[in-house]
Amino acid sequence: MYPWKKKLLAVLVCGALSFSAVALPAGRAEAVDAWAVAAQSLGIFAAYKSSLASILALGNDVSAQVQSARQDLRENGEDDNHHDVEVVNRVMKQLIDKGDYVLKVNSLPFVWGVNNSNDFNAACFPTDYISINRALVRGLECDEDELAAVFAHEMTHGIEQHSAKNYAKAVAQYYGMSFLNMDAGLMDWNKLNALANYSIAKNVTLPTEYEADAGGFYIMTSAGFNPGGPAAAMYRMAYYLTYETRNVLEYQDLDEKAKGQETFSDHPETELREKRLAQMMTDYGCGHVTVKDRKTVYIDGQELLTADWTRDDYDNTVENAYYVAGGLSKAFHDYDSLAGWDFRPDGEGGVTFLTDDRVYGPLRHFVAAGNLGGRLQQLVAEAYANEAVSGARAKMKAAEAARRQEHSEALQSVYEADAKDVKKMRENGDAYSDYAMGKQALWEFLRVLSAKNLDDEAASYVMCGRAKAVEGDYAGALDYANRGVAQDSKNAYNFLNRADIYRMVGNREAALADCAAAKEVNAENPYSYLLSAQIEDEMERKEAALADYKEFHRLRPAAFRHIPPEYLEKISAKDYRTYQKEKAAKDKAREEVWKKKQKEKQAAKVDEKDSTGKAVKAEQPARNPRNKKGHSIRMCGELTLPIPYDH
Repeated sequence: MYPWKKKLLAVLVCGALSFSAVALPAGRAEAVDAWAVAAQSLGIFAAYKSSLASILALGNDVSAQVQSARQDLRENGEDDNHHDVEVVNRVMKQLIDKGDYVLKVNSLPFVWGVNNSNDFNAACFPTDYISINRALVRGLECDEDELAAVFAHEMTHGIEQHSAKNYAKAVAQYYGMSFLNMDAGLMDWNKLNALANYSIAKNVTLPTEYEADAGGFYIMTSAGFNPGGPAAAMYRMAYYLTYETRNVLEYQDLDEKAKGQETFSDHPETELREKRLAQMMTDYGCGHVTVKDRKTVYIDGQELLTADWTRDDYDNTVENAYYVAGGLSKAFHDYDSLAGWDFRPDGEGGVTFLTDDRVYGPLRHFVAAGNLGGRLQQLVAEAYANEAVSGARAKMKAAEAARRQEHSEALQSVYEADAKDVKKMRENGDAYSDYAMGKQALWEFLRVLSAKNLDDEAASYVMCGRAKAVEGDYAGALDYANRGVAQDSKNAYNFLNRADIYRMVGNREAALADCAAAKEVNAENPYSYLLSAQIEDEMERKEAALADYKEFHRLRPAAFRHIPPEYLEKISAKDYRTYQKEKAAKDKAREEVWKKKQKEKQAAKVDEKDSTGKAVKAEQPARNPRNKKGHSIRMCGELTLPIPYDH
């Protein structure tokens, strides 16, 4: 990856929870006439559009997505706590599999990783890679509903492509002017001074944060999480940043004068967001459920119960109140009548209701603790009876219908993508297969094969078959591949992709037969020889492998790095010397990085004190372990990305 891309990926994130700011130079104060302003604005608008196009292209590049994930985990380390990773994977999979959302034609499917950072943060890169810090997972106590709220917030940043858009606006601002609503062709010159100190590094604005809060709310609720989770997450976040964080840049002041004031900082005040999200929860439940004083739950203005804390280490009363209210809101949303609540005797003289679904746990706990089953049944019955007059359910249904229509139109735009976009989706799918990311590859091919303007059905079937093979569905893989080859036997790549499937199955002879067929179709295709050579090498057919590597080198001499050194030495002495120099340089660079890290660790241990106040003797660093071929990094749960060994 080019250095400028690495720097770009390090900056272009929409963070849900970032707080530091970098001041920009103040805007120009000299007077200009209307024509000069118009000319400058056209130039800045062009800069915005150019930047936006570049970042959107980067966000639709599988290699960039993989590199952004690797960079995050390399620079911040991996969270080695398996419980953290398991919880994050479970929540993200539920959001992705069950959440109601549509990604744009030029967007990639979401992937994620849990790093070892001590900063309370999560961020969505323009590539739809979601970086999740260990401190956030721990700070939210691995609470699945609160994590779902944060992750769905980040997903909305990706869905709406906020990173790319806000970066482009920041570029325009850097050139001397600030624009709001630039996507609509509108410019608000009055906001220039207010935005003069806006951070170019954060690339987030107040409107996009509120949009992400709202979008995230509907994604996580549609996926089955507790509607009280987002408000609870905002409260928990404020508590952590006020009382628990050790990072001065994260600290949130208790000054009451600062609360309730909107600014153009990168994120709105947590209390303001909490109130907005609590109102969304109320609206989601047809307006029936509210929380007052952050602890008492009401149904249509009548008190049901007051929550209490249930943890020993801190007071979680507020979170419990939101979860009780969230359970009520979900039930009012999901059921059109009292019958859906299934009120029934609990066998102990009380009344129970709903199911033992985790989302209803806090509600059922507090109702049972206060023997309030009968009271709840009465309030719920009255609430449904009053809906005909209030029109609350009709209003909720209308809002849901509008969202479904919006999603339907977005999905239709994907189906109607032009042939160029369909080709790019197919290329992305094949690239995911190259990285052994079968789930993401199949997601792309589902869109490709559903497209109305499919330009190459045969190739799409064969490539989809390869993706199925990556996922271990070999029967399905060969079925699709055979269908594609039968449709178009004049495309050498159809044979090569099927050869790769046979190779994964373990049928190397069939794979070599397809490579031979590809050579017959196009004798100048270098990859027919490369794949043949790799398979022959696996079969210990060294002479045949050498012959095919020689032909590959003749056709693509600049690609000599794909040839193993034992063969390259026999094919090109010049390229082999280049390889040796590059290897020596990489080995030296790795050794220097390792030595630097060991010095830092040793210095940190020297600074530590034991219980008597004496310095702890630093341990001698262990010898640098060599990377092994096939070493992997953890990303996206069970997904692994192989890091090729540099010979």
